[in-house]
Amino acid sequence: MTSETGSPRTLADELRSWPDEAIAELLRVRPDLLSPVPGDLTQLATRAGTRASVSRALERLDQFALQTAQALAVAPDPCPYAVLEALLPGGEAELPRALRALRAQAVIWGGDDRLRLVRTARELLAPTSTTPSPTGLGPSLTEAAVGMSPGRLQEMLLSAGLATTADPVSALASLAELLGDTGRLAELLEQAPAGAVTMVDKLLWGPPYGEVSGSPSPPVRWLLDRGVLLPAGPRTVVLPREVALARRGGRAHERLEAVPPEIVLRRQHPERSVDTAAAGQAHTALGRIDDLLQEWQHSSPAVLRAGGLGVRDLARTAAALELTEDETAFWVELAYAAGLLASDGEADERYAPTPAYDSWRERRDHHRWAALITAWLPMTRVPGLAGTRDGKGRPLSALGPGLDRSPAPGLRLRLLRLLAELPPGAAPEPDALAARLRWERPLRASGAFREQLCAATTQEAELLGVTGRGALASGVREWVTAVDGDRPAAVEKAAQLVAPLLPEPLDHVLLQADLTAVAPGPLERPLAETLNVLADVESKGGATVYRFTTASVRRALDAGRNPAELHAFLAAHSRTPVPQPLSYLIDDVARKHGRLRIGAASAYVRCEDDNLLAEILADRRSAALRLRLLAPTVLASQLDPSQLLLKLRELGYAPAAESAEGDVLISRVDARRTPPRTAPEPVPDGPPRPDARLLTAAVRAIRAGDLAATATHRKPRAPRRTPAGELPRSTSADTLATMQSAVLTGEAVWIGYVNADGAASQRVIAPVRVEGGFVTAYDHTADEVRTYPLHRITGAAELAE
Repeated sequence: MTSETGSPRTLADELRSWPDEAIAELLRVRPDLLSPVPGDLTQLATRAGTRASVSRALERLDQFALQTAQALAVAPDPCPYAVLEALLPGGEAELPRALRALRAQAVIWGGDDRLRLVRTARELLAPTSTTPSPTGLGPSLTEAAVGMSPGRLQEMLLSAGLATTADPVSALASLAELLGDTGRLAELLEQAPAGAVTMVDKLLWGPPYGEVSGSPSPPVRWLLDRGVLLPAGPRTVVLPREVALARRGGRAHERLEAVPPEIVLRRQHPERSVDTAAAGQAHTALGRIDDLLQEWQHSSPAVLRAGGLGVRDLARTAAALELTEDETAFWVELAYAAGLLASDGEADERYAPTPAYDSWRERRDHHRWAALITAWLPMTRVPGLAGTRDGKGRPLSALGPGLDRSPAPGLRLRLLRLLAELPPGAAPEPDALAARLRWERPLRASGAFREQLCAATTQEAELLGVTGRGALASGVREWVTAVDGDRPAAVEKAAQLVAPLLPEPLDHVLLQADLTAVAPGPLERPLAETLNVLADVESKGGATVYRFTTASVRRALDAGRNPAELHAFLAAHSRTPVPQPLSYLIDDVARKHGRLRIGAASAYVRCEDDNLLAEILADRRSAALRLRLLAPTVLASQLDPSQLLLKLRELGYAPAAESAEGDVLISRVDARRTPPRTAPEPVPDGPPRPDARLLTAAVRAIRAGDLAATATHRKPRAPRRTPAGELPRSTSADTLATMQSAVLTGEAVWIGYVNADGAASQRVIAPVRVEGGFVTAYDHTADEVRTYPLHRITGAAELAE
């Protein structure tokens, strides 16, 4: 169904000439066309021309393909290849590639002599009074002169030195021929008064609209009288497209970007140094996540009423981890995306580690790292937006709603793949990566967001050990370039390559005489947990410094450890002798620990040493405790037992809490955990990409449906007129006879069918058996054998030879 010239008359006609592979590729790059599967190629073409689908297709174009589509939107329709080439000077070599990209996505159709932009794409890209074209061109002379009186058109012809015509159409054609000719326009403007050409050139590259006063100046009046400018409103003028193109020398764009910008390298590092630096960052990343969740399992922050983490809680966590708030927000969001952190769902809702965190901690370091980068790559939440405001002015918080951005995973993956295309050890300029992403997907996201995400991805990749010193680590190169189905295996391989570079956990520390212990590397988990109770972390870095204090030793005793266990622990895990001051500190705190007992009177203090109680009563600082001597060994107070315990410790004593039976209460801080939680699903960026099997089935169904809709049919035995587009109609007897005949001859028939839901469709079937009021046939549309009730078949007709 083509015109006499052999060119397709519609997009559907062109799709019918495409091979199955091209149809499948169209459905792959535009998966929204598959939901649901179109019944035939006409439906596919109609759906491909809808506004939402075309907008998504334009977002997938690179800068030059988009500029080509923009040029077609201001070109004649249809546009010969030579005319389009003249609009894009300097892009002749890349133009065939751009047209192939546009044609593959069904944005354009027709032969090279009659290139047509899909109507919806033309509406989106063509200039209007409210949305000028990105080319900077305005409406054509014919469009801008709508509503102008015929007399005014004739006056413009006379002013321009042209002969008058008989009608407005020929008048506009004559004027457009003059203004669109570069030489004739230049001759006309040579006669213009001073300042007129300057006004034209101000509007030349856009926007094409300008404001004028109520009484235009002589240069403006001269331009209006000759149609070089046309009125677009009471105080607005517009530069017609023909004038702009003639003054531009036929260029549609001021700056044509036919090829992608080159990625400039900042520095070339040795590959080994890049991998070592990346492995060091990977180890640090594991420590950051562990420190965060250790902190939150004891001091779980509350969930805001609107959802998310409060600003004060974020600041407190950042101070505890000795990080900036932006970096802390990233680790919090990453732990959430990995399923290691969630809200507990209680009435007083709080954030806490999940049971998956315990499983994660038990794994080897390289597997723990692999779990983090696997969660990071598809993460649609953008931590860098925390602390900003949304479009309605509402603040955005970490872990709160509003941080999801569906383009983020695609842009993140593409940036990493750009790094993978560079030589090993090459560190590019960050601005060069952002410029390349802008060229590849100019409409994919707003410029500000794309710049922000590019900078954030570069920083996050460095924090996670995906890059080192700005270059991609060799271990993750295959993971970055893998397709979705192969990525789990690639992640496992990357983890195995990183494993030898990660430091092995140590089972010892170095005790020093100044009551500190130095861990020269990462410690084994049981050793680190015990040491965190017995000592305070003083500094972190390549080596961690712990300091033993009276409070830290008392904390270990409160947790149920006895002095002998602490001495044995230090002796077993120290490569240096246990310093005498540390032994004295433990014994001294242990000797005082528990001599005072706190119970409920509201509270009481019990001690076998009455001299110690007398000392407390005599201490002026204890006046606020309102203590009263009940017996030589018992003091009473009106304070709560926990408050009394804290106050006495602040005064330098070492009391212990006791139960109603007189037993010492061991104060272990329980680690909070949420109920089992699944990791949050990323926000989908449109329909999922179909696999090869689905594409093959969809193309087969569309082809079969198109055959049913377009095939030539034989006249039924009792001829009945069937209006175009309606289902075939025949009597029950004729339908049964047609089916039985088709079973004997093995031929296919065209039927109309109404299913149980009342939906009507046309089908091409090959009947195999007719019995019991049912016909069993191979359905070419569904590509499977089906059984149809005869009473639901509206009619049948044999296909023509």
